[in-house]
Amino acid sequence: MEIDRRAFITSLGGTAAVALMTSEEKADALEHYMEERLDELVLQQQGSTPPDYPTMAEIEAANAKRTGVRRGAGNIFNASGRDGQARGLLPAMSNRPTLLEFFEKRFAPANHVLQSATRALKTGMPEEIVLACLLHDTVLTMMKVDHGWWGAQLYEPYVSERITFAIRYHQTLRFYPDDKFGYEYPESYLRTFGEDYKPEPYLEQTYEMVRKHKWYDAPRLVTVNDLYSFDPNAKVSIDPFIDIIGRHFKQPKEGLGYDHSPTAHMWRTMMFPDRPL
Repeated sequence: MEIDRRAFITSLGGTAAVALMTSEEKADALEHYMEERLDELVLQQQGSTPPDYPTMAEIEAANAKRTGVRRGAGNIFNASGRDGQARGLLPAMSNRPTLLEFFEKRFAPANHVLQSATRALKTGMPEEIVLACLLHDTVLTMMKVDHGWWGAQLYEPYVSERITFAIRYHQTLRFYPDDKFGYEYPESYLRTFGEDYKPEPYLEQTYEMVRKHKWYDAPRLVTVNDLYSFDPNAKVSIDPFIDIIGRHFKQPKEGLGYDHSPTAHMWRTMMFPDRPL
């Protein structure tokens, strides 16, 4: 298989990121890159009928007919499973909840963020970027709309400004390709948002600001390591990230939700989603 060296280095975050990698990490990253390219070639060779993507008007019409929980509500507020049956009560949290406990009892199975963080780890990303990848979509448990901002707010008291910046603005950068980093507009978004979708003015304005920011690479690397089609057979675990969490996440001794931080109420919302008030 012929490898585009420039594209490979770009997929890792550029020459600066590659310089920080060990020989073993580079070898692992190359193997991972070749596996992804092989999968793409197989799909291209198989060929298929061009997909029929919906328009924004068609999506809006479908939303108007929905019942139950709206699409923007967090997963935790849907009391029904895919089969329409009751999901039952959520596991009770301890008196001093930790981030790992939230992964186990509220974010699980968390395959998407675990796969994203695993990719970032394998491609030699800095630990702050790995943690940002691990956390970037966990807030979808509570809220899907503007989840970048919600997620950044949730974690702001506990992580560095750079990690917060990466989580907040990855949402915006997803809509804007960047050849330098090897990031393309996700094909799945044509179906999710409509083939004629254009980012709203606030996203365009945010993009222009972030593009000029000294930390632009942080949220961009989250999008590079994000996954828009997931491998249901991938074996992922929180275990490889426990030490990284320990180094970069300020776990409150009182427990998340009980430390009187500006976002303690958000953690309690996820702890007690069945409370009516």
